[in-house]
Amino acid sequence: MDDRSIVALYLRRDETAIRQTAEKYGRRLRTLAYGIVNDLQTAEECENDTYMEAWRTIPPHEPSDHFYAFLARITRHISLNRCRDRDRLKRGAFISELSAELEQCIPAPDNAACRMDHLALATVLNAFLGGLDEEKRNMFVRRYWFLDSVADIAKRYGISESKVKTTLFRCRNRLREYLNKEGYTV
Repeated sequence: MDDRSIVALYLRRDETAIRQTAEKYGRRLRTLAYGIVNDLQTAEECENDTYMEAWRTIPPHEPSDHFYAFLARITRHISLNRCRDRDRLKRGAFISELSAELEQCIPAPDNAACRMDHLALATVLNAFLGGLDEEKRNMFVRRYWFLDSVADIAKRYGISESKVKTTLFRCRNRLREYLNKEGYTV
């Protein structure tokens, strides 16, 4: 079933929408959650919570053109919140490691003006990612959105871990330069 049909089921409040969503995207959402929480049972709970959140939020929203991205965003937020609540010390170190990699590139929202500039920053980040070649963009997104490990990225693309690390390092440097050029202080 295509995304538009599934979203139409949600809009009609038809419960088969959840089953169709699970059949089409369940495995991908569970994998995304597992990459964050590192526990299969918790990942399954996050997946189910995603369906409930989609059920609650789709009637005003109609994410027909970007349904998986809509679901992935929900899953990611639920998983990160679950991770923070569950065991801040163990898993927090990994998330802090990834945050530290990017904090030298992306300005932190430390004041109201910066928070209000969120949409402009998102536009700039999307433009930066759009300017990368497909392999670099995919590596960057796999690492910093899906939170894949360097080893998993290397295996996925059939390259060495060293190449992944080097590519990510260069992308972060390019991102820092791009943001500076766009007027963001890092």
